[in-house]
Amino acid sequence: MRLERAEWTARERIHRERADSLTADHRARARRGEKHPVEDFLFTYYSYKPALLSRWHPGAGVDLVDAAGEARAGWRWYEPGAHAATLRVDDVGFRRSRAGLLRGIEGLLRATQGRAPVFGCFGLHEWAMLYRSSERRHALPLRLGSRGTDEVVESHELRCTHFDAFRFFTPDAVPRNRDRLERASQSEFEQPGCLHGGMDLYKWAMKAGPLVPGELLLDCFALARDTRALDMAASPYDLRDWGYEAVEVETPSGKAAYVGRQRDLSDRAQQLRSRLRDALRAGDHETGSHDGHGDMPLPSAASSSRASATRVAASLRRASES
Repeated sequence: MRLERAEWTARERIHRERADSLTADHRARARRGEKHPVEDFLFTYYSYKPALLSRWHPGAGVDLVDAAGEARAGWRWYEPGAHAATLRVDDVGFRRSRAGLLRGIEGLLRATQGRAPVFGCFGLHEWAMLYRSSERRHALPLRLGSRGTDEVVESHELRCTHFDAFRFFTPDAVPRNRDRLERASQSEFEQPGCLHGGMDLYKWAMKAGPLVPGELLLDCFALARDTRALDMAASPYDLRDWGYEAVEVETPSGKAAYVGRQRDLSDRAQQLRSRLRDALRAGDHETGSHDGHGDMPLPSAASSSRASATRVAASLRRASES
């Protein structure tokens, strides 16, 4: 596929403008040395600088006409295209350098996408991170106080399915979760109703680097930002001074409101999973990386697939650490 110069430069400009708009408030706060209890998470937990969001890639298999004289020619993972003065992503080189990581990401996306979404957690992971503890993850008041927060946890079954949320549970909250989650079994529990699973699509899009078209990367970031807003609105923290109306998941009406928004976010996440999987699969026949997909755990895999799930988890653990 070829993109004429006028087309790809227009897409690049639109991408940069959108990225700047999405990160403008954060960048302004950073210049003033100000913190934000909701949006900083997108730049601290995921640790990607706003400048990375501004960099547009066309994705694999696309020749950019008249791009050879641009700064992009010096970017890592670019190479001359099939025609004079064109550039394209070095799809083969990138895939070979990150074969295990990409297999792990694709396997997790596939396993998650293939399951029915579950909507009964009510965002109680944030509550479980405070249960019977004097320490707080945020310097914010609690809507119900410490005792009231504990009582909400004690009156519900915790149903967290996301390891990277579960690992922050307090020691007293861990045994209250319906499932004991571990990194090695991450791909067996991930499900598309999970808010954190949806937010992580931004991380996986970043990890896949130039294979992911810029428009898709920003769509994943926008989903993560919207999801984070619900995540914290449903938390035990009082965020009214920051402009967030509480979703009172300790009440029946709050639960209904939470699930309604959760379903909408889940639908968006499933569409993005499909697009990410398409981006990861595009051109992988050239490297043979698709040959490893048979090692990935299927959504219906039972205990016999634990060895392959462990391999997926190892790839994802390395991705989280890098």
